[in-house]
Amino acid sequence: MQQKMTLGQLQAFLAEHFAQVADDFTILEAAPMRLTLRYHTDERHIRPGGTISGPAMFTVADVAVYLAILTMVGPRLLAVTTSCAIDFMRKPAAGRDLIAETRLLKLGRALAVGDVLIFSEGAEPPVARASLTYAIPPD
Repeated sequence: MQQKMTLGQLQAFLAEHFAQVADDFTILEAAPMRLTLRYHTDERHIRPGGTISGPAMFTVADVAVYLAILTMVGPRLLAVTTSCAIDFMRKPAAGRDLIAETRLLKLGRALAVGDVLIFSEGAEPPVARASLTYAIPPD
């Protein structure tokens, strides 16, 4: 299966359709069935205890899988999350961005399954792992 959107096209898609959050993300890599995304975190994302919140980690995982799917199927505004499971493994450092390394495990006509490792910028072990399923609308 061939890639249908480039990194630049994905970033432009975010800016056009999700302008309210587009600047929060930088797509670092977009390749067939893979995507790497940076989530720019700040004090809004810090929870008591000096760590990045779980909702922030869900956000980066969800957006990363969505963009990985669009990379392969083209712009589909109505692709939606149908399932998500996250394992929180380590405390991400406050003041560091989150990096999501994403791979699509299955890409069918109606469903896609993605796996995401989330890292605290500059740290080796992942802080979380997420598995998401998306419903893909028909053309």
